[in-house]
Amino acid sequence: MVTFKKILSVSLRIIISIILLVLLFKFNKINLLDLINDIKGADKTLLAAGFIIFFSVYLLGFWRWHMLLKAAGIQATLKRLLVSFSGGVFFSIFLPSTIGGDIVKTADLAGHTRKTKEVIATVLLDRLSGYIGLVLVILPVLLLDRGLARDKVVISSVIVIVVLLIFILLVLFNRFIYSKITRFLTAPGAGKIREAISDLHSEIHIFRRHKKLIIYNLILSFFIQMVMPVSVYFIALSLGIKIKLLYFLIFLPIIGAITLLPIAIGGLGLRENLFVVYFAKAGVVKQLAVAMSLLSFSFVVIYGAVGGLIYVLTVHHRRVQHHQPPQIHQANP
Repeated sequence: MVTFKKILSVSLRIIISIILLVLLFKFNKINLLDLINDIKGADKTLLAAGFIIFFSVYLLGFWRWHMLLKAAGIQATLKRLLVSFSGGVFFSIFLPSTIGGDIVKTADLAGHTRKTKEVIATVLLDRLSGYIGLVLVILPVLLLDRGLARDKVVISSVIVIVVLLIFILLVLFNRFIYSKITRFLTAPGAGKIREAISDLHSEIHIFRRHKKLIIYNLILSFFIQMVMPVSVYFIALSLGIKIKLLYFLIFLPIIGAITLLPIAIGGLGLRENLFVVYFAKAGVVKQLAVAMSLLSFSFVVIYGAVGGLIYVLTVHHRRVQHHQPPQIHQANP
């Protein structure tokens, strides 16, 4: 029954992605052949530059997660962490948004370390610090462009993102708000959910002792949210789109926050529509906005394929480690 629900859930999101893409092409009158020609005609040198810059997002992301794992006392080799991280990168392509990838890497590392609660806490904090970094990029950059700061769509998007962040922070780190929220989980079947939230809340609070770590994490998150727009900026240049970098520093974090919603598979369809909506404000032709989005997604697919290769090639080794009985050291007679 559980498997059927999972298959149904994934199938629905695939259908949603297809519907969003069909609607995108139909209502925006985008010609598929012209779109393909735009992508083929992209400057390969500039694309390669964007591709290399994009790789640093994964490097910084891995480093950020590794710092949290060390602080949580989770002992694992860099190689083992890389495998779990690679699995998350790979499955995030097929599962709903990047959250699906987070679930995979959590399950993989938790199965190895036997510290499920701690691993979940690090992954959630890793995602939260990324979300904070996103807001740290948007707010100061938005102040540099008065036109965008007055745009209703942009400003309403930013307000929703900031309010949601404040709510999450209050639930996680304010005991009064947290107690009020958990009181709602009084239904007979909510006992396990309430217990899981309580355990997670306790694990996350352990990190309050690591103030320097939190600061370093936020700095890394800020740079990650800066690097991604720069990568897409080079994709835009390769397509002949010449607009200010400022637009990418505002639009990409907003699009990234919205595509966290587990609506479509890998955000496909949703992301392309968002590219059209937001970059139209910078005067970008709809067809080129879609091309820009698809090329950036191709980077994700390529790096995801590499991550999948790493993950698949180490399956046997992981299983041996997982089933290996603990060694018993006998005292010498």
